[in-house]
Amino acid sequence: MAEYLASIYGTEKDKVNCSFYFKIGACRHGERCSRKHVKPTFSQTLLVANMYKPPMTPDGRPIETGDQKQEFNDFYEDVFSELASFGEVEDMIVCNNVGEHLVGNVYCQFRNEEDAGKAVESLNNRFYAGRPMYAELSPVTDFREACCRQNEISECNRGGFCNFMHLQHPSRSLRRELMEAQRLSIREKRREQREQEGDASRSHREDSSSRRFDEDRGDRDRDRDRRRRYDDDRVDDRRRRRYQDDRRPRYEDDSRRRRYEEHRYEDDHRQPPPPPPEADAYRHHGMSMELDRPAEVKPEHIKDERVMENQ
Repeated sequence: MAEYLASIYGTEKDKVNCSFYFKIGACRHGERCSRKHVKPTFSQTLLVANMYKPPMTPDGRPIETGDQKQEFNDFYEDVFSELASFGEVEDMIVCNNVGEHLVGNVYCQFRNEEDAGKAVESLNNRFYAGRPMYAELSPVTDFREACCRQNEISECNRGGFCNFMHLQHPSRSLRRELMEAQRLSIREKRREQREQEGDASRSHREDSSSRRFDEDRGDRDRDRDRRRRYDDDRVDDRRRRRYQDDRRPRYEDDSRRRRYEEHRYEDDHRQPPPPPPEADAYRHHGMSMELDRPAEVKPEHIKDERVMENQ
């Protein structure tokens, strides 16, 4: 069932939604239509209702003269240039119908839905030729389905009151110039955007490199300050020690130091003792060590015994 309803949506078989509003974006019954007009919330197509007022004959036919053709070209160029400022325009058509729901309607199809939404918000607060503008998003996606095929071959019997679009075309040269100018403008904008992105990325790289350089320089400065503080501390220590030495009392008791110096001098100039006698020294002079020995004293009783034996 869901597939069937989806297949007939927006067609004449759909008894709920208005097929004319879905194809053309406008219905001759307006709010009194028995079927539902589903207004899109997102669309690439913009509709400005009853914006262009062509000159008419008493019987309701548009007047086509040289001046009227140039006037329409000026109108088409003015509106196209203004709408192109919101975004890239793929196509813009102007209805030449005389029916109230289609007369002077301007349809503009943008490349992006966001651009169409911005244009609707801006145009609803503006005036053109002294009249307020009424812009809305349209469900029309294919202008070929919305146009009257019989009018294209000049065989439409309903004339300006036809419920399908009868288009009023600008000159081909003007349309070609507008499209070419839009392409050049878009190309220029993209080039400027790339340059801005390049400048932004370049500035980002420069900032990052500058931050890295500052960090390195900060590290070097900290190391230098650390070394400087260390050197200053060493200088202060030397200065403090020197200052403490300078503060010694001028008249101090140096008796101990003098005694120490004297004893050290005496120790340094004292004659060494003679070496002990050596046996070799006496042999060198042809003497025996026994000659220098003192005479051995014998006891008296031993001496008397020797005397008695001799007797």
